[in-house]
Amino acid sequence: MEKPVYHHSKRTFFLRWGIFLLGLMVMSLGIALMIRAELGGAPWDVLHLGLSFQLGLTVGTWSIIMGVVILLLTTMLTKSLPQIGAFINMLFVGLFIDVFMWLISTPSYVFFQYIMLGLGIIIIGYGIGIYIAPRCGAGPRDSLMLALQEKTGWKVQYVRGLMEIIVLTFGWLLGGTVFIGTLLFCFGIGSVVGITLPQCQRVFDYIIERGNKDEDINKGTLRPYHHDGVS
Repeated sequence: MEKPVYHHSKRTFFLRWGIFLLGLMVMSLGIALMIRAELGGAPWDVLHLGLSFQLGLTVGTWSIIMGVVILLLTTMLTKSLPQIGAFINMLFVGLFIDVFMWLISTPSYVFFQYIMLGLGIIIIGYGIGIYIAPRCGAGPRDSLMLALQEKTGWKVQYVRGLMEIIVLTFGWLLGGTVFIGTLLFCFGIGSVVGITLPQCQRVFDYIIERGNKDEDINKGTLRPYHHDGVS
């Protein structure tokens, strides 16, 4: 599948990075909802929560600290610096998580906790779709996953699975919340992103191409569903 070619105008530049940041914010909202539901978080969030319980500091701060460690390890493995998007991802996701954790509280009734959990997973899926669509670079954890895959020659799913198991184990030992939400996330997020990513990619490509059309009077009318065929 060929990647779409984007014109390098100032408008396109700001749109791409603005949408990228919007995706990080949406994903962070979903993470905060899952944590506040108190029904089990995603593996990395279980680790961040466990570190917060044991050593203090906020969940978002630990997300940033672990992001720094991961990027350093990735740099050592690849002998090159990750893309700038990985550094922006590391910083802003941590900041956004702390803001949303401060704004959101745990519901009093278990029924609403499950609603919050479900919304959190769906919102994370859309956040991932939104921030991936502009292709501004993989996050720290995905960068490490790709570096390990290149070094070991293992399939991506095996590398990612091993990473998640190790992180989840350490998080659980540190007191992070592991429950039904953890299982739902691990087995469901792939299917959710499989739905949200094509949707977000189509919308993003439409916005970019519509902007290019507005800037170039020689361009014809866009065809319905004019996108790169991501599925």
